[in-house]
Amino acid sequence: MSNVLYRLGRFAARRPWVVIGAWLLTAVVVIVASSTVGRELEDTFEVPGLDSQLAVELLSAAESERSGLTARVVAVPLADGETFFSSPSARRDLAEVQSAVAALPGVVGTNDLAGLLANDPIDAVEAGAVSPDGRIGLLVVQYPVLEELSISDLEELEETVVAARSDSTLQLEMGGDLFFALDEPETGLGEMIGLVAAVVILLLAFGSLIAMGLPIGMALFGLALGVSSMSLITYIIEIPSWVPEIGSMIGLGVGIDYALFLVTRHREFLNRGMTVEESAGRAVATAGQAVIFAGGTVVIAILGLAVAGVPFMTAAGVAMSIIVLIMVAASVTLLPAFLGVAGQWINRLGIHRRGVRAGSPRATGSASDSSGVGPEGGWDRWVRHVSAHAWPYAIGVSAFLIALTAPVFWLELGFPDEGTQPESTTQRRAYDLVAEGFGPGVNGPLLIAVDISEDDTVVAPLAAAIAADEGVAAVAHPEVNSAAGVATIVAFPTTSPQDLSTVETIERLRSEVIPPVVGESLARAHVGGQTANFADVAGRIKERLFVFIAAVIVLSFLLLMLLFRSILVPLKAALLNLLSIGAAYGVLVMVFQWGWGKELLGLESTVPIVSFIPMFMFAMLFGLSMDYEVFLLSRVREEYLVTGDNEASVIHGISSTARVITSAALIMISVFGGFVLSDDPVTKMFGLGLATAIFVDASIVRVVLVPATMKLMGDANWWIPGWLDRLLPTIDIEGEAALPAPEYVDGWLGDELQLVGEVRDVVHQ
Repeated sequence: MSNVLYRLGRFAARRPWVVIGAWLLTAVVVIVASSTVGRELEDTFEVPGLDSQLAVELLSAAESERSGLTARVVAVPLADGETFFSSPSARRDLAEVQSAVAALPGVVGTNDLAGLLANDPIDAVEAGAVSPDGRIGLLVVQYPVLEELSISDLEELEETVVAARSDSTLQLEMGGDLFFALDEPETGLGEMIGLVAAVVILLLAFGSLIAMGLPIGMALFGLALGVSSMSLITYIIEIPSWVPEIGSMIGLGVGIDYALFLVTRHREFLNRGMTVEESAGRAVATAGQAVIFAGGTVVIAILGLAVAGVPFMTAAGVAMSIIVLIMVAASVTLLPAFLGVAGQWINRLGIHRRGVRAGSPRATGSASDSSGVGPEGGWDRWVRHVSAHAWPYAIGVSAFLIALTAPVFWLELGFPDEGTQPESTTQRRAYDLVAEGFGPGVNGPLLIAVDISEDDTVVAPLAAAIAADEGVAAVAHPEVNSAAGVATIVAFPTTSPQDLSTVETIERLRSEVIPPVVGESLARAHVGGQTANFADVAGRIKERLFVFIAAVIVLSFLLLMLLFRSILVPLKAALLNLLSIGAAYGVLVMVFQWGWGKELLGLESTVPIVSFIPMFMFAMLFGLSMDYEVFLLSRVREEYLVTGDNEASVIHGISSTARVITSAALIMISVFGGFVLSDDPVTKMFGLGLATAIFVDASIVRVVLVPATMKLMGDANWWIPGWLDRLLPTIDIEGEAALPAPEYVDGWLGDELQLVGEVRDVVHQ
């Protein structure tokens, strides 16, 4: 493969405008197609086989309105002390709002809040449409199923309610399932902060404005193409609406990271005197091969999310894998084209430290000193210090990481509800008003769908049994559709949607309340609704999380064993990866569940860990940590094969790669950390979790635990049974040994002069 990449890199550097033009044309086609025929991204939590999904399917088959989504418009008189019972103007304005909302094209119907108030306020209270004190009115707006809706339905509702506010005597707020399914979080701030930080870090790492700009330009180019393609991929598989923001985070991180390694290697080859074309080709053949390997492991790990059996996770995995693949492709084609355009100017416009000449090994990063420090430099001294005190560092740091990981035992998977959003949002204000007027459980009603096609006598006793449960505050009058053979019972828990007690109530209804009532009857009942669906998805993921983690660890072990022909090195890598990712999980629990420092992140309340985040994090961090592991260990093994001295090899390998790894990690941390400023709790979790894991991996694991443990294991690091060594194929991750002899600037000029001289002699003759 290295020869193919070598030729590809040379071609891109030799014909840069052809390659750049091809990428530009592709980007234009994708962006135009996305804006004209692309489909809206939608959130769906359908998971075949779950009890909540069976409830939806039963209601859908009966063509029940309850199978669709709902929105809520919450109304409160603005005047102090005024109620809907006492104010004719409040009731009049409420009737106008109800009429305007009911007339929207996507609305199936609403509850008759205004009619109930006009006839008898007591009926309105008993129907759950008005709070007992008459202050808060709840207009429930019924929509069809998600597949029949689009973002325009949400926009029309918002515009209608906002218009009604302008001259109304009412405070009007909105929320409900429709917002969760169709509302897309704002993007931009996190990406900008991450980009600014990446610019600063790359400028300090490269010392050149041009060298800094190449990775940024490539990453932005690839990101625009990747994110734009999402609305086209939805023709094949439904992509969740939050994927572009999370995909931007991952795309920026890996894109800049991969470009950093390639540009660093390119500058090393230039410093040896190679031509630009030769240098770009060899950089792609060596560092590019490692990039393909690292990107491939990220893709494989993310696609492994399919083992969860949750369709939206599989779809998100496919979408993110495409973004990573685009970044890998850009790294080995578009970036060398940029290098060809930059030519020898890549080291110009620099910011040079005192005592370092432009073009010197330290300024350009020579092969012998890619870290930017000499043998007596800071990294070299640090690694020697850790090796000299290996036991204390190994024990102390391991204990610290285990302590950070410990909160994982209290991990609670779930989904944030509207009560976790900022108070500045209308959804949060609607949530608080509903909880105040009707109780917290009204924000997360349970929808019990009953198949009565074979037995319709169970409805009344089933409703009574559900109402008698300690976790149920109230039960609405059952809706019976005898023709369709379906009954619907709406139950309101005593606790909020994200409360653990609500999950316990759902489980108790399924296991203890419903079975005795149904008994030997042919009737069947399923507990559904958004709250039950979220709980079921979290349970499914929790069941399969450890299987997924075990599979990823086994894969990482086999890959590293194949690359480095060792048993202990991949085993150590797997354990250290577990520690760094476990520490990130622990930090998420401490911040989001326990509330430690939540104000610093802009959280107003504690939030359960979103069920799919641990699995996503593990998949992505596995690939990213493999990137650093391969880059570091390849240098260590290369030195060990030459010297046979384990300790000296570890010191040389880590000190010669630490600067690049640290720079790459800082970029990742900056990009991921920028997303913590998002208003969306899901994005905050992704950002904090990934930034924490990368920080631990690069600053603690790679430069403390790796040298300490490898010193303690000694030559056993590189032991492998002879029979296994003979079976394993040999893989040269750097790939330079298979390349032709380098082409140097001086040699190339000499050949040209000789050719010119021969032509001149022929002409003279």
